[in-house]
Amino acid sequence: MSFQSLGLIEPILKAIQEEGYTTPTPIQAEAIPIVLKRTDLLGCAQTGTGKTAAFAVPILQILSEEPKQYERKRKIRSLIVTPTRELAIQIGESINTYGKYTNITNTVIFGGVNQSSQVNALRNGVDILIATPGRLLDLMNQKIISLRDIEIFVLDEADRMLDMGFIHDVKKLLAVLPEKKQSLFFSATMPPEIVKLSNSILHRPLKVEVTPVSSTADTIDQFIYFVDKGNKVPLLLDILKNKDIKTVLVFTRTKHGADKVVRVLLKNDIKAEAIHGNKAQNARQRALTNFKDQTTRVLVATDIAARGIDVDNLQYVINFELPNVPESYVHRIGRTGRANNDGTAYSFCDAEEKAYLKDIEKLIGKKIPVVEGHNYPLVDNNPVKAEKQQRPSRNKPREDGSNQPAKRNFYAKKRY
Repeated sequence: MSFQSLGLIEPILKAIQEEGYTTPTPIQAEAIPIVLKRTDLLGCAQTGTGKTAAFAVPILQILSEEPKQYERKRKIRSLIVTPTRELAIQIGESINTYGKYTNITNTVIFGGVNQSSQVNALRNGVDILIATPGRLLDLMNQKIISLRDIEIFVLDEADRMLDMGFIHDVKKLLAVLPEKKQSLFFSATMPPEIVKLSNSILHRPLKVEVTPVSSTADTIDQFIYFVDKGNKVPLLLDILKNKDIKTVLVFTRTKHGADKVVRVLLKNDIKAEAIHGNKAQNARQRALTNFKDQTTRVLVATDIAARGIDVDNLQYVINFELPNVPESYVHRIGRTGRANNDGTAYSFCDAEEKAYLKDIEKLIGKKIPVVEGHNYPLVDNNPVKAEKQQRPSRNKPREDGSNQPAKRNFYAKKRY
């Protein structure tokens, strides 16, 4: 199947061809015709399957073929809501790429930055609005945004919306959207609450599911290192001695942990940056750009920040800490092995994390191969004992009487 066979208009085909794409991915091949028929769509697909183009391309075509002339300015005809600013920016870039030969305009709005430039773009009028929930509701409350002319509504990464606590905000948006509209709903996983939400949004939808729910791509080689918590840093440094690893995306569970990993890597002359919610937007974009350009070798991220990381031909992902939500493992390693490319995912598992590993393997339906014979094998294999050893210092009250965990340097070995 080719993009020409999907019935796309010449301006969009030209843009796609200039990007070097000739064959649609499975979700694009199935979803684009459905959306062009103005049917509601429920898309269940893991990251890296090309789902952004699966909705961006037909939206551009529909809006191009059904132009609306307004006396004063363009009004928002399509709304795309996504959980993170990185993902919103990525979607905006895709729409710019595929729509550059159309007359369709778009803008991206998200929190964490001054709203003035976003407000100016909105006041000039746009056809497509890509937004994160918080900033969208904020500008609606200020009467800067009206959603009464929305014809196509897209809810992207719905399961991540749930993880981040945005479902209440999404329900507020649904209450003010026009009843008559086309709705497209995308989620990598379908827990019960997401199923319930999709039922409230979609009207007689067609479902596209290109891979089993919560599966990992077959193109990703996965490995587990059993290692004591205190030896994770030296193990990471050992792996990074391999010069074939040009760039690697490293995951931690917390923002604080991400910053600590970056500091220890920099001390060892390894160029590294962190990307997480506490970073300013321009710092996050700069870190991502440096990583894509291979100026930065190691990018350390938290789960929430990771959804917007889309790096071509990324070959390596390392889970410095296993996620306590098994679905997050699928999303993390899905940053590699994209578009049928090969990828490798290494995961570090200490005694306390064995329960997380068990849940992950249950979710993905297979055992992850264990790396034997490395320099830092797990010595303390008793999770209860490990918990007793580690937690008192972590939970010790601070001298100021606050309930915040006491600071401790858990990488504090001078030689690192």
